[in-house]
Amino acid sequence: MADLPLVLLHAFPVDARMWRPLRDGLTARHRLITPDQRGLGRTPLPETDREPTLDDAARDVIALLDKLELEQVVLGGCSMGGYVTMAVLRAAPERVAGLVLIDTKATADTPEAAQARRDLAGRAEAEGVGGWLAEAMLPNLVSASTRETRPDVVESLRGLIDSQQGAGVAWAARAMAARPDSTELLTAADVPAVVIVGEEDGLTPPDAAQALAEALPKGELVVVPQAGHLTPLEAPAMVSEAILGWWPFG
Repeated sequence: MADLPLVLLHAFPVDARMWRPLRDGLTARHRLITPDQRGLGRTPLPETDREPTLDDAARDVIALLDKLELEQVVLGGCSMGGYVTMAVLRAAPERVAGLVLIDTKATADTPEAAQARRDLAGRAEAEGVGGWLAEAMLPNLVSASTRETRPDVVESLRGLIDSQQGAGVAWAARAMAARPDSTELLTAADVPAVVIVGEEDGLTPPDAAQALAEALPKGELVVVPQAGHLTPLEAPAMVSEAILGWWPFG
């Protein structure tokens, strides 16, 4: 199992370019696959009348594994990417040899949080995302330390957000709002897992990450200092080291 590929799924509302700072560190040791999810980055949003659901995003990932002829992978993601990872685990647990869960949580949205996502979706659909979405989300996505001392990271993130299509952002927001609680799913996931969280993550804070790690039968927790909700952008070397230091597959 030493040659298992690592598939990492990106956060909302960005695309797979968020993994670029980790790529060199991880690809020196493992095959790394980082797809854009539907409607974001370079992946188009399929035409469908179906209500948005992360189950469809999970089917996209499974179809990619089929196309690449990969029977099993180590699967992970950041924030929304973690939610999609859980949806894949629900749909095809036999494809998942290990889990990397970064700044994410197993619980469903509260009614208030779900409504906020639907409101965001409506605005993104009507106006696009330029000029407002980055300003609205940046304070929650990166730590105060990063905002004060790392303008390069902030501007890179702003560019990633501003480049997204409103329809894709809207689809993802509605799909996340409808996601189920996955705590019991993870309790039954008897595979090696690492949970990584930023010390200053206000959206999925360290205590939520600890609960996530404790729910997993083989879960380990790594807290990244002075980082917020997007640790792969804020502290890529530490996230790479956490994954490589944990890697249990030879």
